[in-house]
Amino acid sequence: MAAAKKAAGPKAQKRSAYYKIEGAKVITSKKYCPRCGPGIMLADHKDRTTCGKCGYTEFRK
Repeated sequence: MAAAKKAAGPKAQKRSAYYKIEGAKVITSKKYCPRCGPGIMLADHKDRTTCGKCGYTEFRK
């Protein structure tokens, strides 16, 4: 059988890239979903931010 090909898409960021440490505080660089609550972050797109769990969407102007 032929070997499976991998997709040539962009590589995902590590989760540690979403957080910044300032002194004794941890600050997130993304917003949390207002429906799902803390722990579920919104994905950044070109014209919107969306939640992958519930589908909540905020459009940018």
